[in-house]
Amino acid sequence: MSLWEALPSVAVVGGQSSGKSSVLESIVGRDFLPRGSGIVTRRPLVLQLHKTESGAEYAEFLHAPKRRFTDFAAVRKEISDETDRITGKTKQISNIPIHLSIYSPNVVNLTLIDLPGLTKVAVEGQSDSIVEDIENMVRSYVEKPNCIILAITPANQDIATSDAIKLAREVDPSGERTFGVLTKLDLMDKGTNATEVLEGRAYRLQHPWVGIVNRSQADINKNVDMIIARRKEREYFETSPDYGHLASRMGSEYLAKLLSQHLELVIRQRIPSIIAMINKTIDELNAELDRIGRPVAADGGAQLYMILELCRAFDRVFKEHLDGGKLLLQATWWGPAEASVDAELKRFPTLQNDIATAANEALERFREEGRKTVIRLVEMESSYLTVDFFRKLHAEPERKPEKNATPPGPNNDIYQDHSLRRIGSNVSAYIALVSDTLKNTIPKAVVYCQVREAKRSLLTNFYAQIGRREKERLSAMLDEDPQLMERRTQIAKRLELYKSARDEIDAVAWK
Repeated sequence: MSLWEALPSVAVVGGQSSGKSSVLESIVGRDFLPRGSGIVTRRPLVLQLHKTESGAEYAEFLHAPKRRFTDFAAVRKEISDETDRITGKTKQISNIPIHLSIYSPNVVNLTLIDLPGLTKVAVEGQSDSIVEDIENMVRSYVEKPNCIILAITPANQDIATSDAIKLAREVDPSGERTFGVLTKLDLMDKGTNATEVLEGRAYRLQHPWVGIVNRSQADINKNVDMIIARRKEREYFETSPDYGHLASRMGSEYLAKLLSQHLELVIRQRIPSIIAMINKTIDELNAELDRIGRPVAADGGAQLYMILELCRAFDRVFKEHLDGGKLLLQATWWGPAEASVDAELKRFPTLQNDIATAANEALERFREEGRKTVIRLVEMESSYLTVDFFRKLHAEPERKPEKNATPPGPNNDIYQDHSLRRIGSNVSAYIALVSDTLKNTIPKAVVYCQVREAKRSLLTNFYAQIGRREKERLSAMLDEDPQLMERRTQIAKRLELYKSARDEIDAVAWK
């Protein structure tokens, strides 16, 4: 189960033109949702409301963590643009949600999910399966046991034909998770009212029905302020002969408080599992930050320290590769060097290249020194013969010729041939002795000149160079992949949100 499945949220469900968008805007107190005919909401919008003590209202999108929106007309445009980015400028839908957070002193702490409006027929430009696709998407949210269903139904429509109520009844037959909302009460035919529904006599739910009076189209066209619209809504119920006795339980402000209180109650009941899930997610995000690296400090001294630490880490990993087996061939040097760089320095391409270059230059110097030492060993053997070896051979008794051998004569040089063969054999034996000696000493020379020096002073020259570099050059060495920096920013933003959620839940738990 994901954290979003563990945390309770309110899914706003209703048919097209049922007033869903107006209800959401009334709860937020801001005009920020795209409007139009047909399917306007084409991706789920996960809307998190955060109550602040004071200050200006602003909004932030998860997909644009560096931008803070104070103009809510720009929020509306961003929702449209982000929707089009996935679905294109078509009438198709996508189940990839948009995450939006709004911070304001005029809201209650609440998480709402705006879903595409249920429809009965496909219009031009939509696939034949659009009706089923939308219902399946909405159902995937509302069938979750932690989802609270806000079923929106226009008051001028027969409640028995409400798409929202029909779906809510299927996934929540007991009505424990369903809150019914009647919109457009002011648009009912004269002489009719919705008191039977609002009083729970026409269709009973475990939670009270709430009536809403949204802004009229004329008010929307005139950009009537939402605060003024809320006041007009209160006045409508307070002065209504039909709903005056229900005025204290009607309106968008009451609905927001009712939902927030219910969410608090649900959260209290599920606090242990929710906190465990949040902590697990926080640990995973911290681990991801550790994996990709924490932000680079701006201070020159801190940057030098980080570079030296990364160099030491590289040095350590390189030594571990060498200790795993003394790699003596020239080609095998590059493997440990590249593996060490790859393990520690992926996030800093420039520093990665600088260290790899410095390491390879040092290895080349060590290899050259090893080559010279090997040549010296060979030259030493070729310039001096071990006399004792030949003295020992000379002291050995000479083998007598066989009895039937022909005695020496003026035309017979068998003894001369025998002497030459003996000399050749002695020379071959000496060459074998020298070869065996070199087989033992050359690897030692290589280990001494290359492996030992690589372990002792692979980056010594590099340390001296970076110690003399200016801060600007140090900063240039610690440049990062922009995609990695963006990934870190997104993780940090999510981490902040989860920690904030944990703090808020803790506050609820101790009330």
